[in-house]
Amino acid sequence: MLLGMDRVWLEAECSRYEFFADVVAQTTPDIGLVALDKDPEKALDLVTKLGAAAAPCSVLVTSSSNDGNLILRAMRAGAKEFVTQPVRIDDLMAALDRIGSQRAGAEGKRRGSTVIAVVGATGGVGTTSLAVNLGCILAREAENSVALIDLDLCLGDADVLLDSIPDYTLIDVAQNVTRLDFSLLKRSLTRHSSGLFLLPRPAQIEDAMLISAEDIQRVIGLLKATFTHLLLDMSKSFSPIDRVAMRTADQIVLVTQLDVPCLRNVVRLMQMFHEMDGVPEKIKVVVNRYGLEAGQISVKKARDTIGHDIFWQLPNDYRAMVEARNNGVPLIEQAPKAKITQELILLADALGGGERFGANLSKSSIARLLSFWQPKAEAAPLGR
Repeated sequence: MLLGMDRVWLEAECSRYEFFADVVAQTTPDIGLVALDKDPEKALDLVTKLGAAAAPCSVLVTSSSNDGNLILRAMRAGAKEFVTQPVRIDDLMAALDRIGSQRAGAEGKRRGSTVIAVVGATGGVGTTSLAVNLGCILAREAENSVALIDLDLCLGDADVLLDSIPDYTLIDVAQNVTRLDFSLLKRSLTRHSSGLFLLPRPAQIEDAMLISAEDIQRVIGLLKATFTHLLLDMSKSFSPIDRVAMRTADQIVLVTQLDVPCLRNVVRLMQMFHEMDGVPEKIKVVVNRYGLEAGQISVKKARDTIGHDIFWQLPNDYRAMVEARNNGVPLIEQAPKAKITQELILLADALGGGERFGANLSKSSIARLLSFWQPKAEAAPLGR
């Protein structure tokens, strides 16, 4: 199970409790996993020893027993997490995430996968186009592995924008999530030539009713374990599934245009977001089709109206976008030198935590650098 996780490196294994502390001292891992069942007393002594060692190693223990006394003793010995056997992938991932968050706080740095939810203020503002193009841009970096889930379960069209005919859809993965391993999960996704992996909406509209919020939460957990970046193309219904996605996301990109209907909806959505714990601070408002016409509301007026900063502005380039959509080709391939493509590259870097351009470069400096950027001839290999 650990070998199937791209973000986990299995440094060593040991079959004897008495030798494991030496293995840890030699390899200095971030996490040590101890199975208690063979000899609980020796295992608990080992956990205590690992907790007292000089090298910082967070201990995760597993056991087929649900005995409260054993769990309490393991925690008192220094274990950070307890996972019951047989181990489910999502339980293991949740435990690793909690340990990762603790270590990130202690070390002052962030680890793990980046989840970006993309939602529109209304239909037709370019939500899916933005999600697909951001995914393709991020996927072309060799160190990234990127997946996109189409959560518009009835009318999603991310597969059309990528000119893909998937063998499997979200309903197949959701209904078999408890039996999936990581290799089977990846085989269930459709890979685009850019390197982006897609999990499209169900082929039949009626199948959307068979997918629950809990299913989506578990699917997202599995994909977070496998990919460095996960994009969620949201629906406009703000159903329990959408709300789970927003709570899971690290960043929420709210796409709008500078017109009255869109901005009115942004105000309404902001009111809803402020009632959801942990969501408001994730919101990044992106104005799409900026410069569409002279009658657009000004950015300053929009900012004052919605009471929130504008994170990014994407220029209107109707011709490039329509050609890309109709051809089923992302902008990074269809029009790599177009202004909108260059802005999307900058936005992807800002959202994806990239450091290609350096923290001290201004946006104008980055734009000048991008004028020399050339697209890669073929998809880069996925990072581990």
